[in-house]
Amino acid sequence: MEQWPAQISIDAFRRTWVLEGEPLWRRVFETHRDKMQIKSPQIALGNLEKIFTCTFRLANSKGFQAMSLRDLSRETGISMGGLYAYIGSKDDLAAAIEEVLRKAIDDVMSDEAVISLSPVSRLKAIIFGDIYMNEIMHPWYYFCYLEAKGLSREQREAAMQMELKFDERLRDTVQAGVDAGLFSVDNIAMLAANTTSMLQQWYLKRWKFQLMGTRTDEYAGFVFATTLRNLSYSLD
Repeated sequence: MEQWPAQISIDAFRRTWVLEGEPLWRRVFETHRDKMQIKSPQIALGNLEKIFTCTFRLANSKGFQAMSLRDLSRETGISMGGLYAYIGSKDDLAAAIEEVLRKAIDDVMSDEAVISLSPVSRLKAIIFGDIYMNEIMHPWYYFCYLEAKGLSREQREAAMQMELKFDERLRDTVQAGVDAGLFSVDNIAMLAANTTSMLQQWYLKRWKFQLMGTRTDEYAGFVFATTLRNLSYSLD
């Protein structure tokens, strides 16, 4: 059975990158442990899952800016004192969400197995990988992009840098294809930004694609094919 990225499928992706369930909350714990009073993962994991899951739910219903830690305490059933053992403030909570997602994206996109692919295969792995990651970590993506305007300046800049880093990966991949004589494009930066925008539509306008009955792989394939057409490259 081939593994990601040799096999481009969400099942292969999930076999290689476990970004949900207990491994996800262990990732959150390791990312945030220096800012928590709780140092035992056995104690922390269940409460971290409650805190972050309820944060996403409250942010979706009333907005993160309007949400208070008292709201979060009621939603999680964790006392205010208990919450402060995990998060010092809403800013700490938002920073942890951004950092967990950023590190997960860096791990997936900086994987040597992806970087060593040919430009066309690498481009496909980046596009499909981003869509698959969003399927698994949709609340994290949605929060970072939709709530960014209400976050602190430092966190807004971190969210912007995360997007710019993704653009950079696309630019490097396209440039490798241009250098190899595979791709032809007038403005690599503009093309990368356009591809990123198409991918963002999947998690910011999910309702629209649900109404259209668009499947995950169908949309990823559309973005990939559109990008290749803009590079004057045909898979035929």
